[in-house]
Amino acid sequence: MGALQITMGAIGVLVSIVAWSVFVSGVLRQIRIIRLGQPDSTRNGPFVPRMRTLIKEFAAHTRMNKFRHVGPWHWLVMWGFLLGSLALFEAYGEIFNPHFAWPIIGHWAPWQLLLELLGLGTVVGGVALAIIRQANHPRRADRQSRFAGSNFGWAYFVEAVVIIEGLGILGVKAFKISSGIEDPALWSSFVTQPLAALLPTSTAAVSVMALLKLLSGMIWLMVVGRTLTMGIAWHRFSAFFNIYFKREDDGGVALGALKPMMSDGKPLDFEEADPETDVFGAGKVEDFTWKGWLDFSTCTECGRCQSQCPAWNTGKPLSPKLVITQLRDHAYAKAPYLLAGGKKDVTGEEVGLTGDNPYAGIDVLALAEADRPLVGTGDDGGVIDPEVLWSCTTCGACVEQCPVDIEHVDHIVDMRRYQVMIESNFPSELNGMFKNLENKGNPWGQNARDRLAWTEDLDFEVPVFDGELGDAEYLFWVGCAGAFEDRAKKTTRAVAELLHIAGVKYTVLGPEETCTGDPARRAGNEFVFQMLAQQNVEVLNSVFEGVERNKRKIVVTCAHCFNTLANEYPELGGTYEVVHHTQLLNRLVREKRLTPMAPIAEDVTYHDPCYLGRHNKVYEAPRELVGASGASLREMPRHADRSMCCGAGGARMWMEERIGKRINVERVDEALGTAPSKIATGCPFCRVMLTDGVTARQNEGKAAESVEVVDVAQLLLSAVKRGQPVAAGVSGAAAGTGGEAEADGRADLPTDEVGTGTVQSDEDKK
Repeated sequence: MGALQITMGAIGVLVSIVAWSVFVSGVLRQIRIIRLGQPDSTRNGPFVPRMRTLIKEFAAHTRMNKFRHVGPWHWLVMWGFLLGSLALFEAYGEIFNPHFAWPIIGHWAPWQLLLELLGLGTVVGGVALAIIRQANHPRRADRQSRFAGSNFGWAYFVEAVVIIEGLGILGVKAFKISSGIEDPALWSSFVTQPLAALLPTSTAAVSVMALLKLLSGMIWLMVVGRTLTMGIAWHRFSAFFNIYFKREDDGGVALGALKPMMSDGKPLDFEEADPETDVFGAGKVEDFTWKGWLDFSTCTECGRCQSQCPAWNTGKPLSPKLVITQLRDHAYAKAPYLLAGGKKDVTGEEVGLTGDNPYAGIDVLALAEADRPLVGTGDDGGVIDPEVLWSCTTCGACVEQCPVDIEHVDHIVDMRRYQVMIESNFPSELNGMFKNLENKGNPWGQNARDRLAWTEDLDFEVPVFDGELGDAEYLFWVGCAGAFEDRAKKTTRAVAELLHIAGVKYTVLGPEETCTGDPARRAGNEFVFQMLAQQNVEVLNSVFEGVERNKRKIVVTCAHCFNTLANEYPELGGTYEVVHHTQLLNRLVREKRLTPMAPIAEDVTYHDPCYLGRHNKVYEAPRELVGASGASLREMPRHADRSMCCGAGGARMWMEERIGKRINVERVDEALGTAPSKIATGCPFCRVMLTDGVTARQNEGKAAESVEVVDVAQLLLSAVKRGQPVAAGVSGAAAGTGGEAEADGRADLPTDEVGTGTVQSDEDKK
């Protein structure tokens, strides 16, 4: 051990003491900050399935590999960081003594091979990720870049450290070989041994490379420890916890049911809730749970969510990534005030800090941050702009793609809940929808007596529940759209016709049915949702009274009704076996209870409804039905779990799009790119939005007049009934037209041109 080694070793040790102190201090402070969030006991277990999910997601990179051109390179870097830490700690001995190696394994050939692979993989992976970032730089593709809005300086710093670490591992090993300290087999050192032949004999170089390897890691620790908002670095630690504590303990993403409204770690009971003491959604950053704060801290700014967001891709101000990073920056900036005990009541008055000088010792920037509204315009100093908040369709594309399981939709809806229920600050278009739901039980404000109007064109009697379920196997939940919206009625009639042909016993509720509450809940009006949901659960439980729990079957045509009944009603005591009509019809075709007689022989593209596909993973059944009808399926570029939203979700159906390109037109343009004769879907809201988009393009001369939007059930009915003679009084769907028009030959028209249902009286409108 010479003077050089002693000097470099002393430098390494002193820098390490400072670096580790800064880093550990940063870890402890970050834990304290994350714990500022509201309690959430639902994340505590069970241990085994959560740990199984964690191991699967990080070891196999199951979510990261959704972007296959990135996954392998990140996998190399991840393992280089985890296992390369052993090589980093080995550097403490190598600086002082170039001959140092770990006891037992240090000269073991498999360990030498592992070092070789770690060093090489880290360098190659780091370079590849930097190239990918450059190839997708926003200066070239504007909004097409998923890195728009990301911090490039932080990213390049992390990637540079990764590459230097890898070079340090390879450099130390190569100089050990060139100096005769190591003589490994070529198979275990296939890069460093040829490299060593080009290097001089120098034990001092071993110590220099070891110091380089060590200092790069220590500088990283110091920078990260002082920059708690650097999610691109902190995710190396926090991602493990974020994955483990994800909402679904079975490994599923936070889609389907929304997170219930919580206050103090328990579901909010509206009968006992007090706005003075309870948390209604998220009106301040501290209203988010600790898991929300962990989400904010874990965001890597990779922009996968942004690249999939229909709002961002059509020129809206919403970027799921930027929502999370803005909440993160605000949370950490406000943290000193909150850690000091600061708290304000609903009127904005300080109630947490008292005394003659309550703000003494608190950073003025933190105090300024504490005065910012969570949701507000730029002029108000708001953290999240209202246009951003209300642009979300809750399609779940962001949640589906996030590699570290951030729960964007839950956070956005929590902010909407506070705006609606406490601030009464929401888009004016929603006011009518809320009133219609409260007064009429449907968003269109139609009368309950019209819920059976869709049965008028059928040549068979539709059974209506009369107090006894009888031999009915299914309750057919028609839904508001299926009962009142002209285009959706065609789907309802087609399904009823197919069930009749197949001999399936079913019944409908008719006037007893009301909206499931989905649009109210997604818009943030939890009170109206609870009111409607509890009413429906009471009705449904009375319908299924005496029926075994596993035989309480409901079939629905609306993807939103499907999701709400199946995933959200169990929380309120309503547990049923809910199937989508495409699932049931597909089973009936397989059982040969429905037999297509003549193929449609048309080119069809299928649009995945978000609440059927991404939220509930129903992808195959509707596609198999398209095939069963004889149509040729042409997939759009964005389909299945990457399907583009139609623009109707999140109560956007009742809000006007004033910014950027209309989402439904964007989706229709993609569909038209497959040159279809029909666009099929499995949701009435999707059908309305896509039909309006097709009509717009037809009016502009950009789409053939023959292109139309149909439900998958109509395609199947057309194939089943095709060639049969038309009977008097039979609807167009039953007559073999495929359900493309009503019996009078009228084609689909936008709802703003033709009204639906019975016209309300002036008294009803009050």
